[in-house]
Amino acid sequence: MQAVLPKFYTNNIMPNPVTSFTPQRILPLIMPTAAIHPQASVIGNVTICDGVNVAPFASIRGDEGTPIYIGHGSNIQDGVVIHGLKDGRVKQDNKEFSVYIGNNTSLAHQAQVHGPAKIGDNVFAGMQSFVYKSEIGNNVVIEPAAKVIGVKVESDRYVPAGEVIKTQEQADKLPRITSDYKNKDLNREVVDVNKELAFSYPANYYLNNFI
Repeated sequence: MQAVLPKFYTNNIMPNPVTSFTPQRILPLIMPTAAIHPQASVIGNVTICDGVNVAPFASIRGDEGTPIYIGHGSNIQDGVVIHGLKDGRVKQDNKEFSVYIGNNTSLAHQAQVHGPAKIGDNVFAGMQSFVYKSEIGNNVVIEPAAKVIGVKVESDRYVPAGEVIKTQEQADKLPRITSDYKNKDLNREVVDVNKELAFSYPANYYLNNFI
C-alpha cells in the first residue's frame, strides 16, 4: 500500500536526508485511517498502521536509526519523541527495527522511546516515561515518569511511577498486574478514545486548512 500524503500533510511528513548511515531517501508509509496532526513530525523510514492517532508536537524521526514501526490502533500523544541510534536493532517477526511499537499501545504525553527498543501490544507508557535499549512485553503498564533502560520487561508487569529500572534483576522483580491493580484497564480506555479521534480528526485537518 502506498503512503497517504494529502496536500495538508506535506509540510510535516517528509523523507529523511541522505547521509552515510541513511543513504536512501525514504518517505513515511502512513495507512489511510491513521491521523497525523499537522503539528506533529514524521520523517523517513517510518510505518504508521491503520487507526493510529499521532497528536500535536509528537516527533517520529526515522533519519538515524531505522526503520520505525507503529502498530495498528496505537496512539502517540502530545510531545512524544520516538528516535533511534544508527546502530542497534530489535527483532520482530524475523525483521529488524530500530524502534518497534506493537498494536493498541499508548505512548502518553511527553513519553520518549529511543531505539533500539521494542514495545509490545496493549502497553501503556505513561506521561514523561522513558524507554531506551529495552524490550517491553505485552500488557505492560509503565507508570508516569518511570524509566526503563537496558532491560527486558516480561508481559503483564507494571513499572511503578518514577522508578528507574536499569538492571535485569530489577526488571525481573517488577510487580505483576492483577485484578486489584488500579491501572489494569487504563490502556484499553485510552486506546478506545484515540481510535475514535483517529477516525474523526482528518476531516478537521482538511477544514482548518481550506476554509
